[in-house]
Amino acid sequence: MNVTFYGAVREVTGSMHLITSGNDHILLDCGMFQGRRKESAEKNRTLPMAADSITNVILSHAHIDHSGRIPLLVRNGFAGRVICTRATQDACGYLLPDSAHIQESDANYLNYKTVRAVLSKLETRKGLTRTQKSKAADLKKRLKHEGHRLNTDKINELIQTHGLENVSPLYTMADADAALACFDGYPYRHSVTVGKGATCTFYEAGHILGSAVSIVRFQGNEGAKTICYTGDIGRFNKPILRNPASDFAPEHREVDLMIMESTYGDRLHEPVADMKPALKQILTETFERGGSVIIPAFAYGRTQSLLYILHELYDEGAVTPVPIYVDSPLATNITRVFGEHPEVYDRDTHEAFLQKGKNPFSFQQVRFVGSVEESMAVNRDERPHIVIAASGMCEAGRVLHHLRHKIHNPKNTILIVGFMAQHTLGRRILEMGTAYETAGRKGAAPVLRFLNKDYPLKARVKKIGGFSAHGDREEMTTFLENSGMNIKRIAVVHGEEQQSLAFADHLARAGRDVFVPRPFETVVV
Repeated sequence: MNVTFYGAVREVTGSMHLITSGNDHILLDCGMFQGRRKESAEKNRTLPMAADSITNVILSHAHIDHSGRIPLLVRNGFAGRVICTRATQDACGYLLPDSAHIQESDANYLNYKTVRAVLSKLETRKGLTRTQKSKAADLKKRLKHEGHRLNTDKINELIQTHGLENVSPLYTMADADAALACFDGYPYRHSVTVGKGATCTFYEAGHILGSAVSIVRFQGNEGAKTICYTGDIGRFNKPILRNPASDFAPEHREVDLMIMESTYGDRLHEPVADMKPALKQILTETFERGGSVIIPAFAYGRTQSLLYILHELYDEGAVTPVPIYVDSPLATNITRVFGEHPEVYDRDTHEAFLQKGKNPFSFQQVRFVGSVEESMAVNRDERPHIVIAASGMCEAGRVLHHLRHKIHNPKNTILIVGFMAQHTLGRRILEMGTAYETAGRKGAAPVLRFLNKDYPLKARVKKIGGFSAHGDREEMTTFLENSGMNIKRIAVVHGEEQQSLAFADHLARAGRDVFVPRPFETVVV
């Protein structure tokens, strides 16, 4: 039996690992690479294996860096099933169509810019008649209709007429719908057949709703072989979800290979208990300045954790109850998924909210923003408020427009509550904002460029590390120790190279047989 590491190897995104056993090819995750647009697009468009050769996909959880290329896999001929937990299946019902919409929108916008640039040149080209220039100007106006909406029919017509390069989406809404028809959701601790003599059993990973540690067990003529794929491991004692599992069945404790994440392999988070007081302090200081708090947050997991703690603070009267805007249609839908799966909540959530007839994620001050017009109205609101908006790394989405309106005002706070990958706007905001604060906010504010314009970063930048959905070095070590597993070998993945190597060294010093694979490396189990 072989395992090949295709994605999230010495980097964080694009999770994909292939188990080959006999005639079965079982894929662990099929995630999207995220980061620099051009580099990521090139990686995402090329599948490293024939899609129709894959028997089944085991999906650890719904985040796009783990699930985002499943529609591409299906479009290219995959005919198996996507095996996951029930909550993951429900969440992907929103996340994959949303991802497809982003792919389509990005492609349409890039095509619009291409056509507009050509028409702009025609308007000013020497040698053309006034009529020809007027026609180009008229066509440019017709690239949009109903105000801001792109006229894709006209854009595509002009691309064909002028022989321009046409940017196509990675996949479409129709592709996402076709992919969702392949999903089968199962409860935790329920063994599912995934190949000849192969089963998969899910255990709680504690990362996000529905996230799972996958135990893949192969029974052959030479005995059993077991692979444990951790997916992303969560923190201990965080609100809402149960802790990462420690009660593995005896037959699942003898592990030949563990494929283990290392996002924070060389870092320690702030204690979970400090999250609420830290959030309280930042909100209080900002509101006293008359400012607002902008929180870039992933729609799945981070938004709901924030709402949970804000609900507690508001119920306790600990902060001024300003309006809270959740400005993400996706986050609104995912919050609904959370509400539909109370069976996976921890005991504290049941006692604090459910047993009192309260919804942890909905209270008087929360407004779920739907339309673009509503979002624009929030942009113009000068009263103190809180905005939780996607995307979590500030690479796209409505958060960019909130930043555009708030980033230049020192009264406001940009609150970072999650991991920011290299080369993302979120990472630049965090690093440049932190450096400016460390320097005493003296001199000219750093300048950030996004949405084709430069903006001075005068808003305060704060970070609360405790909100991370990933366990830190010690929490991942605790997971290993609590599991009771006898692990022959560990492959460290899903971490920037420095983090993976440091975590591997940490485990090796504890006596573990561990290695950090390279992209496309194959090992024999």
